[in-house]
Amino acid sequence: MFSNTGSAVQQRCLAEESLDFSSTGELVHLTNNIHAQPAISRTKRSIDIVIALVALTFLLPLFAIVAVLIAATSPGPIIFRQHRTGLGGRPFELRKFRTMYVVENGDTIRHATRGDSRVTPIGAILRATSIDELPQLINVLRGDMSLVGPRPHAVAHDRHYGALINGYARRFAVRPGITGLAQVRGLRGEIHQLSCMERRVNADCEYIERWSLGWDLRIILLTIPRMLGDPHAY
Repeated sequence: MFSNTGSAVQQRCLAEESLDFSSTGELVHLTNNIHAQPAISRTKRSIDIVIALVALTFLLPLFAIVAVLIAATSPGPIIFRQHRTGLGGRPFELRKFRTMYVVENGDTIRHATRGDSRVTPIGAILRATSIDELPQLINVLRGDMSLVGPRPHAVAHDRHYGALINGYARRFAVRPGITGLAQVRGLRGEIHQLSCMERRVNADCEYIERWSLGWDLRIILLTIPRMLGDPHAY
């Protein structure tokens, strides 16, 4: 149910969507700085793999229950796949439990809003508790994502905001995360104006500049209470 079923055509489409933000040299500079400590970088990756494997093992019963609820209450796939931008501006296929009646993955993708009519009743619960994000543990095992890092945006959104916000490309210097500094600071939810996204990007850049294993642990611990109730999760 959770295996990679992407065809050669899908993989080619992903490659064609790759974003080129490296012309300024900023992304390359930041990426080199982070990977200048290969031992610590390998440790972070090892921790990602171990925690993801353990979490998936314990969460399998929950996954099964959620899958049944989604299938029984609305038509469509159980797992929603969408192209997101990852390390170095390269796109990947992100996995989530489907929470909407629609499956959007094109050039125009609307941000979710409070009371969004596209969200299913079960989807509202999954989004409020962030349970819908748990299949991204598979993305962590595949190397697309890390447990902690800038949250990946849809490719269409990256193209849009990348043209409007200076330094936006800095987000791609590390693997995107299931959670991140912006999320534990409450910088999620609707994008009412450009400044909302600018604050997220600033938090992402701060995380990259201050990155350490201890910083990751702190963000993970701060994420847990937010899963039990985040007013901006809908």
